[in-house]
Amino acid sequence: MARHERLSTLLDMLGQREKIDVEGVAAELDVSAATIRRDLDHLAEQQLLTRTRGGAVANDLAYDLPLRYKTARHVPEKQRISNAAAAFAGKGMVVGLNGGTTTAGVARSLAMRSDLDGRGDAPGLTVVTNALNIAHELAVRPNVKIVVTGGVARPQSFELSGPLATRVLSELTIDLLFLGVDAFDAEAGAFAHHEGEASINRLMVERAERVVAVADGSKLGRRAFARICETTQVHALVTDTDADPEAVRAFEAAGVDVRTV
Repeated sequence: MARHERLSTLLDMLGQREKIDVEGVAAELDVSAATIRRDLDHLAEQQLLTRTRGGAVANDLAYDLPLRYKTARHVPEKQRISNAAAAFAGKGMVVGLNGGTTTAGVARSLAMRSDLDGRGDAPGLTVVTNALNIAHELAVRPNVKIVVTGGVARPQSFELSGPLATRVLSELTIDLLFLGVDAFDAEAGAFAHHEGEASINRLMVERAERVVAVADGSKLGRRAFARICETTQVHALVTDTDADPEAVRAFEAAGVDVRTV
């Protein structure tokens, strides 16, 4: 297991258990206790956990992992989801992308589609995003016109939010929104951990003609702190084949077009 994967796993364990001990985790991950101590010290320096004698306990940030650690989670599933979701986009569309590792993957998949190349001064795609990392990655693509919302950046996710972002989005119309979520429940709707992100994502949903949620199976049937939108506002969901069949059926019963890949 690579170090970044191990760090992500440790934070996941803390999120689920609230506390861990060095010896027990070392045995679970089949690494030395010294390695786990170094990992926990590294995470504590970034204020992602609190070190204790012989282990660590969770703090609030452990439940909302920084993007650099989220990238190590469910990588194969997210790649399949990204490729399948990108197929929804058509040439000349205005596409919205909020922040997150899965939507960043969708952005890369869109950029790789040669059939979306523009002609002359006309872009193949116009991408509206409030995610700095997505804007940075697509800015060098000649076939993509980038519109960044503006706003205040949140270090955890690189997402922009606040009145400036709201003002820009309120003037735009989006053909197709790829919506990344922290949790998605068929009955309760789509959620984000942070209320500011949920608010700007909600506006993106309202400005979109069609909404495609992208989420691996671990996020389905769950709820988080702040609701983005109701399930009825989402037209399609792209998830992986490990998703709970009951959760999939619940979304289908709610009228969502579910694609498992």
